[in-house]
Amino acid sequence: MNIRPIVFVAAALTCAACTSRQAVKEKAGNPIFEGRYADPEGMIIGNQYWVFPTRSLPYEEQVALDAFSSPDLVNWTKHEAIIDTTEVKWAWRAMWAPAVVEKDSKYYLFFGANDMHKTGEGGIGVAVAQKPEGPYKDLLGRPLIDSVANGAQPIDQFVFKDKDGTYYMYYGGWGHCNIAKLNNDFTGFIPFEDGTVFKEVTPEGYVEGPFMFIRDGKYYFMWSEGGWTQADYRVAYAIADGPMGPFKRIATVLQADDKVGTGAGHHSVIFEPKSEKYYVVYHRHPLGSTDGNDRVTCIDEMKFDENGHILPITITHEGVEANPLQ
Repeated sequence: MNIRPIVFVAAALTCAACTSRQAVKEKAGNPIFEGRYADPEGMIIGNQYWVFPTRSLPYEEQVALDAFSSPDLVNWTKHEAIIDTTEVKWAWRAMWAPAVVEKDSKYYLFFGANDMHKTGEGGIGVAVAQKPEGPYKDLLGRPLIDSVANGAQPIDQFVFKDKDGTYYMYYGGWGHCNIAKLNNDFTGFIPFEDGTVFKEVTPEGYVEGPFMFIRDGKYYFMWSEGGWTQADYRVAYAIADGPMGPFKRIATVLQADDKVGTGAGHHSVIFEPKSEKYYVVYHRHPLGSTDGNDRVTCIDEMKFDENGHILPITITHEGVEANPLQ
């Protein structure tokens, strides 16, 4: 009488274990999370991977920013509305391209707002929080940059910490890129030795979306080219001996694949030191889409040749394998 129920329970447990094993994701798949998201900045904070993207919506609806965290690059948790225009009183639309920096146990989020075309319309702002998921509070109550310098629209900022501890901001749209040296509390800028605050470092082909990292003592500067709503959006790079360049274009390394997706661009790079792997976090348009705002966030691996040049990046549907940080 007792044999059949015991067999049944054992079989049920075995089946449940099989189901559990089948549910474990070995690769993230691209896009890595649901929804229209673009301009992703990826990084490691503590024992989590983080991605801070733009909500890819019409400008008037793009009034908040979300964040995503993962222990392994595969399983992602959404942190909704880490900041919005109710907190940033001077911003009323088009919050985009977040860049986050951890400093002195605080988290600083830099962002563009209002799609500024002339002084007073908006620009680049900065907010601060006690945790990476926020909530973030407007640090200044006004833009950090609210005017056009050297032809660069104040958007698409990236904050880079150099080896000597100096924090630089690279930013700019309209085909121009500036560099500026941030002060200690991120409330303003320190002029360069010649007295200028913003220096142009625009490489050939640059449109927007600058990013910088150091590898083997060399400075890798990357940027987006083409049109952000178009299939030809792509990423190119240069290598220099210092943060100021000069940046001589080497090659395109991230672009459309007519079997996977189009408009692959506005990226960032995550380096995971334990595995020594580099990941490129970027957005792209799904195949067949004609809506410029139809952008999704993806991750693929980035590799180098023996000379330190970046190899062409293969964009995939499968994404990357799990790489736990613990």
